[in-house]
Order: sequence, then C-alpha cells, then structure tokens
Amino acid sequence: MTQKPLFNKILIANRGEIAVRIIRACQEMGIATVAVYSDADAASLHVSLADEAVYLGGAPAAESYLRGDKILQAAQKLGCDAIHPGYGFLSENADFADAVTAAGLTFIGPTGDAMRAMGSKIAARAAMQSAGVPVVPGYQTTDSDADLLTAAADIGFPVLVKASAGGGGKGMRVVQSSAELPNALASARREAQNAFGDDRIYLEKYIVNPRHIEFQIFGDTHGNAIHLFERECSIQRRHQKIIEESPSPFLDDDLRRRMGDAAVAAVRAVGYVNAGTIEFLVDADRNFYFLEMNTRLQVEHPVTELVTGVDLVKLQLRVAAGKELSVVQQAICQQGHAIECRIYAEDPANNFLPEIGKVLRAVEPVGPGVRVDAGVTTGDEISLHYDPMIAKLIVWGENRAEAVRKMDWALRHYVVLGVTTNIPFLRDVVAHSAFRRGDLTTNFVPDHFSDWQLHTETPPDIALVAVAISDMLADANRGAVTDGMAGDGDRFSPWTSLRGFRMGVTQ
Repeated sequence: MTQKPLFNKILIANRGEIAVRIIRACQEMGIATVAVYSDADAASLHVSLADEAVYLGGAPAAESYLRGDKILQAAQKLGCDAIHPGYGFLSENADFADAVTAAGLTFIGPTGDAMRAMGSKIAARAAMQSAGVPVVPGYQTTDSDADLLTAAADIGFPVLVKASAGGGGKGMRVVQSSAELPNALASARREAQNAFGDDRIYLEKYIVNPRHIEFQIFGDTHGNAIHLFERECSIQRRHQKIIEESPSPFLDDDLRRRMGDAAVAAVRAVGYVNAGTIEFLVDADRNFYFLEMNTRLQVEHPVTELVTGVDLVKLQLRVAAGKELSVVQQAICQQGHAIECRIYAEDPANNFLPEIGKVLRAVEPVGPGVRVDAGVTTGDEISLHYDPMIAKLIVWGENRAEAVRKMDWALRHYVVLGVTTNIPFLRDVVAHSAFRRGDLTTNFVPDHFSDWQLHTETPPDIALVAVAISDMLADANRGAVTDGMAGDGDRFSPWTSLRGFRMGVTQ
C-alpha cells in the first residue's frame, strides 16, 4: 500500500540551489512543488524542475522574493498546504511565519515566537545565559554611548560592536581603543538601520583568532531535541563562510560532547522546533562561547548530511507535519569526513567583488563521494540582484586527508566559462599547508591570502576547457541544424534539454 505523503503540495519561497534542493527532496517523497520566480529567474533551474511556477514581480528582491503577501496568495490559490522558505529572504521573518500559520498553511520552520526570541542577538544572549550556555563577555544594554564607552573599558579592548539584528558582517566593527569607539558606534548603527531596519547594537569582547564552529540542531513538537554534530566554518571572507567541514579538525571527544550538550540546552531553552544552528566561537584554549542561533536551514547543511546520513530537508518536512524526530541522539554518529566549497561568481583578486554575466558553460565534477548542489548552469545569467553563488561543491572521504585530496581533484575538474569565479582561489586555500594541517581561524583568509592573485602558472585544466568549448560550439551547431524541429529554441524541451521541463507556469 502506498504511503500518503506528509504534504500534498509545497510552495518553495526561494530561488537558486536551495530551491532546487528542496524540490528534489519533495519529488523523492511524492510531494508536488510550486516554484516562485522574478523577472531575472524566469528561465532558472528551480523553475524548470517544479511542477508549477508563479511569477512574483521585478528582479529586485523587494519586488519579488520578499513579497510575502504575493507568495502567500499564490500558495492559497494553487492549493498548497505548506511553504518552505529555504534560507535568506523570508526564512527568518517572524511576521511571515505567523501569516502563513494564520492562513491555515504550515510554515516549514520554527514558530514566529522562536524566531523573535533568537533573531535579536541581545535577546538570544540573555536566553542563553539563563540556560547556562557560555556567551562571549559583553554588554547588551544600549541606553547610551556613555554606557557603552564605560562597558568597553570594563570588558577590555579590542571589542566588537555588533548589530542586534545583524548578519553577514553588517553592522559589525572591531574597535581597538576608546578613541575609535564613538565613530564605530555611529557607523554601525547607520549600517544596521539600512540593512535590517533596526539600529540597536551591543558590545562583545573581541576573541582574537577564534574558530567558528556551529552545531546542527533539531527540535520537534513532541519535546524532543537533538544535535547532529558540528561543522567547522572558520574559512571566511568578509565575515561570510566559503568553506565548511565536518567533523572539525580541532574538537576532541570531550569538547564535542560539551558543545553538543550546550546546543541542545539552547534548543530546549526556547522550545525550538524544526532545523536550526547554534553557532559558537572557540578560542585557542578550547573555551567556547555562544555566538548566535540561525533559525533556518543553513547553506552548509550538506556536510552534515554526508557524515550523518540524515536528509535534513526530509527531516524538516517530517517535523513540520507534526511527526516525531525519526532519529534519536544515541543513534547519530559521524562517519568519515565531508568538506564543502561555495562556488561564487566573484573576483578574489579584487576584494571578492561579485561578477555578473552569462554562464556560457558549466562543467561539474562527477565521481564517487562528489556532490554538487547547483542553482546555476549553462546559459543562466548571474544577476546583480542576488547572491552570486553558482553552486556548492561537497565531497566525502573516509578521513580528512582523503576528503581534502578529493576536494582538490573536484575543484580542478569544475569548469565555469563566461564569468570569473573563486574556483582558483579555493584551490589555493585547499592546497595551503595550514589548511591541510587543520590550523584554521576566522582570520585564515586575511592572514594567508590578503594579496592573493591568480597564478598564471596554474591555469584551469586546458583539456577540460577545450571540451567545454567544444560542447558549447556543438550545441550552437545543433540549434542551427534542427531549425524548425520540435523543441528548437526551447531550453525546457525534453528533446533538447537535460534539465527537464516545466508545467503549469502561472503569470
């Protein structure tokens, strides 16, 4: 007897690789999917893969992917019973989560109240302190600059000015002395207001050369809470992660257990339901401190999936449907080692500035233990309106050394023509002796690659580029030869495309 799916139809309120990831999980579970898209994404991969697609509006996110009212109306009109927000955009918008629930649909994520409790970094610090979770020494009362100046002197410089509603490095300033603090406070407030509509800030002790280590957590509506071990996320540029791995090469069994227990305590402290991440800073003496909680699925979730064997998106759907967690803490273990590199259209030699343009050809590496979660492929445009991520490249090996070698191989066999990417930079990072030793901190990139330039002596594999160009020319010739035939000129024709086709496009 066929088992009834958890949901009949889900709208994915996102784009790119995460929308593709969710659609594929739904397909495996027999759940119909609805994609949403903007002017810039009408021909995107996630649109072609979904059963139905709904046009939202103009390319700017404010006219499309941030229009919660349009997204909710579309879900209701098309008979969806749930909405998955992915990450970014509306994924941590408590009011949107509440609106979805009020409309009688299921929001696949935490409740709006849990988001509010953890979305404010000031409130989250207070909640963690009450739960006995270690936090970075700091000051979270923001009455006046005079109070902050006094607090900074008590904490001891350097200090970190942080936006309460911040993320991605916005509203964040490292301050080395009391003389620098007034200007840092003013500029951080302006940036926080512009980015988040919330100018509240607070202070933390600046931990010199820490590691950034996070724990994947899950809670359900039956009172169960678990963690699925850690991810090391110390390789960052501009406070944003670019390489993640699991297990962390730094943690021993005792520290891993204590951090995992603290992560679960954080989940229970706010009655958290669904997927989330507890992020910690770890200093050289193995002291760990709560940094923040992300109330959503993370970009880097595949490394956890590869080492635990747990499909986190399917687990999200199960929990959202009111089921108990399908795994218990004692049954979860780490097997082997996984590493993820984020493939971006950006120029590492020019301060990682984003690149825009058309991807003329994308050739992804294929092999045992190699996974590519892509949202951009041949023929797609990299737009200035969205994050320039092309894909996530994830590898698995029996141990870290094998995973590093496999990542090096996979990066050498990943070809993207038409836009500048960070692939050569990632190859250099993976090849660096400090990375291979596991000697990682959040300052790894500025410490080792502050003046990075593309090495002319290590170009992309010429044979791979030649094959890519040959394929590209062959496609062009094929289009000329088949002029007038069925499917000609249609990227989504099953006769001329390997990407499938779309149905029920609604505009």
